[in-house]
Amino acid sequence: MNYKRKLLSELNDWRSSLNKKPLMIRGARQVGKSTLINDFGKEYKYYISLNLEKSKDLDYFQSYGDDVDDILNVILLNNNIKRDLGNTLLFIDEIQESPQAIKLLRYFYEELPELDVISAGSLLEFAIANVESFPVGRINQIALHPMDFEEFLMALGEDVVLGYFRQIPVPDLAFEKLLDLFNTYILVGGMPEVVKAYINNGNSLVGLATVYSSIWDNYLDDVEKYAQNQTERRIIRHIMAAAPKIRDRVTFAGFGNSSYRSREVSEAFSTLNQAKLIRTIYPTNDLKPPIVDALKRKPKIQFLDTGLLNYAADIQKELLKVRDFNSIYKGYIVNHVAIQELIASKSVINYAPRFWVRENSNSNAEVDIVYAYKSMLIPIEVKSGAKGRLRSLHEFIDRTDHNYGIRILANKLSIEEGTTRSGKVYKLLNLPYFCIGRVDHYIEWFVNQ
Repeated sequence: MNYKRKLLSELNDWRSSLNKKPLMIRGARQVGKSTLINDFGKEYKYYISLNLEKSKDLDYFQSYGDDVDDILNVILLNNNIKRDLGNTLLFIDEIQESPQAIKLLRYFYEELPELDVISAGSLLEFAIANVESFPVGRINQIALHPMDFEEFLMALGEDVVLGYFRQIPVPDLAFEKLLDLFNTYILVGGMPEVVKAYINNGNSLVGLATVYSSIWDNYLDDVEKYAQNQTERRIIRHIMAAAPKIRDRVTFAGFGNSSYRSREVSEAFSTLNQAKLIRTIYPTNDLKPPIVDALKRKPKIQFLDTGLLNYAADIQKELLKVRDFNSIYKGYIVNHVAIQELIASKSVINYAPRFWVRENSNSNAEVDIVYAYKSMLIPIEVKSGAKGRLRSLHEFIDRTDHNYGIRILANKLSIEEGTTRSGKVYKLLNLPYFCIGRVDHYIEWFVNQ
């Protein structure tokens, strides 16, 4: 079984770069950060892995002040490794446990530039707030997410269909198998521990509930540690119980049929957002980049992983026999996994797609996703209906200065020409929903047709 992650290519680019800075891998707990770096470390002559949740490893950064040369020498001594900085990788895992270690990353860069240093941690947003001098400009940061569909195919060993998936455009002959596999991915999700259990179970969902439950409970325990008071802890528990059942945009005041006030719920969601477990995604009113959030409008909520969402909402059995996920919950599940795929396609910190709204007293319009491509915002709708029913997409295209739109659905790839209600001719790319994670490549191909 191949559990390689696509971020390995970025790590190799970092290793070969000139004047490289210490690297910080950020992401939610249990998305595979440690496994990724342990795999990468095999390419070095010497690899040292520290875990700052262990007191003996944490002590290195508590006992030697700011002298990184002394710290390194003690680490090398205790690991029986000679000093050979050009061939050594130092991995500092769970770095959020030591604000001092975070601060010292700048001195590793300035005083030991030959040494390759990677750090990783969960809930880093909370730890960074306690760092007196965060090393801005002295480190590089990249994000790791749950496994995307391409990595899911890699883990399953589906090398032949993976080759077809990577072609632009994807050949029709691979459509049925890719659709079946993507439907499985929607059910299972991309948490590495779950994917591993699924494969070890002979590609069966039986027994996965225990794995989901463990992950979900661990997240709840983690996030509660950072709640400011007992009231916020109660609200976080309420949100995590109620949010999986919600399919529409949310209002903070009285969230989930509660009596909690808007500010209380907003602060609890901010904590969950920092933990990367449940994010609030706001709409925009913009028609071209840069995208500005319409913070006075109601947001949507996005879970870390669709498989976790299905478990928490107790709908996996209901989804087992579904062929076209656009037909269930008004496309909510497909919309959710599409956004997850788009987030996973970027290694930048805190990236999130946006949706577009136009709300006034006469009519409302909402486009599921708007995606920035060069100087354009491309509207993307998650639909199963005919193009004549794409009213919101038409409204967007009528107001923008280009004529491109995308529809995500359970059909083979095609390009159509349509006309908006005001008479503007536009091109519509019908994209199988398993291709959304490669939308950059498809938009470039589409625009060049």
